[in-house]
Amino acid sequence: MSETVKLKASDGHAFNAYVAKPSGAPHAGLVVIQEIFGVNAHIRSVADVYAQHGFLAVAPAIFDRIERDVELSYEGEDPKKAFALMHKVNMDNAVKDVDAALKYAGEQSGKPVFVVGYCFGGTLAWLSATRLHPAAAVGYYGGMIAKFVAEKPRVPVMLHFGQNDDHISAEDVAKIQSAHPEVQIFTYPGAAHAFNRNVGPSYRPEPAKQALERTLAFFKKHGG
Repeated sequence: MSETVKLKASDGHAFNAYVAKPSGAPHAGLVVIQEIFGVNAHIRSVADVYAQHGFLAVAPAIFDRIERDVELSYEGEDPKKAFALMHKVNMDNAVKDVDAALKYAGEQSGKPVFVVGYCFGGTLAWLSATRLHPAAAVGYYGGMIAKFVAEKPRVPVMLHFGQNDDHISAEDVAKIQSAHPEVQIFTYPGAAHAFNRNVGPSYRPEPAKQALERTLAFFKKHGG
């Protein structure tokens, strides 16, 4: 079961969030943070998968501060628009929106709430771990994490990167690991950027399956 709800950040900004609910009582809450393409069909399907695993999954529309109801494809002019939107995001405000989603997921589930983010959302997952209070956070191929490497996570963090990612260098991954040896970092041979996105040529089923299994086990270890 799913629905779209309206949330409000601490500064009064109202925005949409997609909510996917498990068939029974949730065993945890989860904030699913979008790629640069908005809360599109793929991100909704990711939330749906986590709901099937027992999470009450909330995907906040981070771009609502710039343009409402953004749902972009991976072809034509859409990637260009996606990057333009990303560059307009104020990350401090985006963290406020994630915080509102965390609080909503906690209220609705009555359980610990985790964060998982993809691409742009992977960086926001990192900032959620350093600035907010989720139970734990997982980031998939967050391209700007190295930019915020000086920030120290308050909660357990796991990161996934493709070994062949042409957006994130091996040097950046090594920089993150060196600064934060406590963070679990996995790199996947043969996987490029967006290897979890099961639409388009970047998808790699085996790394995606392994990363999901590791993510679910990580959440379970920390109360999910």
